[in-house]
Amino acid sequence: MNKLYLYLILVFGIHFCESQNLAVLKYDGGGDWYSNPTALKNLIAFCNTTINTTMDAKPHSIEIGSPAIFEYPFVHMTGHGNVVFSESDSKNLRDYLLSGGFLHIDDNYGMKPYVLEALKTVFPDKKMTEIPLNHPIYTTEFSFPKGLPKIHEHDGLAPRALGYFHEGKLVLLFTYESDLGDGWEDASVHNDPESVRLKALKMGANIIKYAFEN
Repeated sequence: MNKLYLYLILVFGIHFCESQNLAVLKYDGGGDWYSNPTALKNLIAFCNTTINTTMDAKPHSIEIGSPAIFEYPFVHMTGHGNVVFSESDSKNLRDYLLSGGFLHIDDNYGMKPYVLEALKTVFPDKKMTEIPLNHPIYTTEFSFPKGLPKIHEHDGLAPRALGYFHEGKLVLLFTYESDLGDGWEDASVHNDPESVRLKALKMGANIIKYAFEN
């Protein structure tokens, strides 16, 4: 463990404890990291009301290679297209996750093959595994006994949740064929029924609560 890593744990670990804010991850490759612009503000409002978080009303945005990522206990990533991590990006993200951070990647349809390839540079020695239905991420606040809710149809496939674990804790969650972020958007964006949007928001609240409490 190098001195910089120890420094980040000691200094930014304090921010993890004190901060209840989340950030959107900015990445290279041409993918639209900024998609679903109304999603997180709605998820934040829902969480502040239902699970007693105290997050800022608007999400922050953070470069994947920036040391400021360590100020956020929860980082969200989305998009439709290409994702590229430089060597320094991958190391910074790996150090962030191993020191207590949490990354949720929600495929907005089309990013899966690119982000899975990029993640191999973050955890070359780890295997991404399916999140079992008995994992607390499905029960921290709201019950989802069948796993991820299906918000939007694309390929007619069941929604899936995969992740990386470190010392027994889920540190990176990848959701696809679900489109949680679309369900968090303003109702006027996709015209989803309120019942569908509520499922998405409740699942999002579960993810936030797990990340903050574990």
